[in-house]
Amino acid sequence: MTKPRITPDEQAELARALLDALNPLASAVRARATGQPEHRMWGGDPAEVALGVLAAWKVVDAEVKRLTEIAAGTAGGYGASYEQLGAAWGITRQGARKKWPDAVPRPSAATPAPVTFELFGGEAELTQDRATGHWTWTARAADGSLGTPAPDAAPCTSREEAAAYAGAHLRESAAPRA
Repeated sequence: MTKPRITPDEQAELARALLDALNPLASAVRARATGQPEHRMWGGDPAEVALGVLAAWKVVDAEVKRLTEIAAGTAGGYGASYEQLGAAWGITRQGARKKWPDAVPRPSAATPAPVTFELFGGEAELTQDRATGHWTWTARAADGSLGTPAPDAAPCTSREEAAAYAGAHLRESAAPRA
């Protein structure tokens, strides 16, 4: 995955949005710290005002870290590897594992139960190989055709990827509408 880049205009808009969101928080943090009303946030010693803003950014930083952990865990739950998480964050696989140690589920000793679903009048079954963690699929379409991965196909690294291939077979082989 390439490093995400934003344009100068996007960066300026992001800064405006963050500052708009930060101001009420900074006012509330400073009011609690000084005992003064929030509307007096910008009055007083400039260093103290700046420190109040800095304290509010610390709160925002902690919330961003929390939301980042949730996003990493969601990606890992959908089958992303630590290598992919690291690439998205601009760090190594090992760095991602250290940063989000519980984001990628460890394969369990038990073989997961197959997942089945119906789509376009057919049915598909997804199974995971306990040893490799890879997913495979079989699909019986509405027209009766059986679909499986091609022998030379790359292994599916997530349940969602296997489901996409099975769903594509079911869609392509759906019974014609009357």
